[in-house]
Amino acid sequence: MNRIVISGVGLEVAHIPGPSNKAPLVFLHEGLGSVSLWQQRGRHWPTELCAATGRAGWMYSRRGYGQSDPVENVRGPSRRSGPWHIGRHEPDYMHLEANEVLPQVLQQLGISRPVLVGHSDGATIALLHAAHHEVAGCVAVAPHVFVEEMSLTAIAQAKNLYQTEPQSAGGLRQRLARHHRDADNAFWQWNDVWLSEAFRTFDIREEIRSIAAPLLTVQGLDDEYGSMEQLKSIETVIASAISLELTQCGHSPHRDQPDRLTEAVQGFLRHIV
Repeated sequence: MNRIVISGVGLEVAHIPGPSNKAPLVFLHEGLGSVSLWQQRGRHWPTELCAATGRAGWMYSRRGYGQSDPVENVRGPSRRSGPWHIGRHEPDYMHLEANEVLPQVLQQLGISRPVLVGHSDGATIALLHAAHHEVAGCVAVAPHVFVEEMSLTAIAQAKNLYQTEPQSAGGLRQRLARHHRDADNAFWQWNDVWLSEAFRTFDIREEIRSIAAPLLTVQGLDDEYGSMEQLKSIETVIASAISLELTQCGHSPHRDQPDRLTEAVQGFLRHIV
């Protein structure tokens, strides 16, 4: 299986085989990620983590990412069609993914109680899903639970790079085009909503207070998209959360510190069936 259909939209999926006696790992990618972008610097971290923890794994590309179907009129007026945004995303786009799309993805894959492993936007989606649905565990890597100015600055810089280096072989657009069926679709659905005035008030700290499943949060200390305040604010509302700070690590710990991240997640999952 490499494709499923959710409410008329085709999504790219990939499976990592493994034992069926433990909850599988479901990997949720970042704001510009995809199934193929989990592979970094010649290493495929999800496969390594599944092997280290003795679990099967699943990945999927959200709508408009990887080889999944694009968002219609991605920079046009916003409206809803079932669980999907048509046109520009609105600030609730991660809520829709967590509570309307992801449950259907899990149902089609035959997964009832996953361990969610999310990165960046995917970590936020994992937290939102875990707040309202049963999961065996949740690993949130570089999550965004409120909006920081440093995040907006980095995202604005990404917009400048995307617009000023469109034809450069090593430019952001060309790099994204290697992994996305439609690089513009992937980039603008993420960039436009994050830089919108309405998104500045995005804050899920109180909403995730209801998470009862085991939770591991991870943050690189050199992350240009977020600070340790994200993890500290999670600890404030979820006392049982385990936090990991990684030195010499930017926004993608699975790229910058894959071995340390694998070791931490392996320890966290040791007692989770």
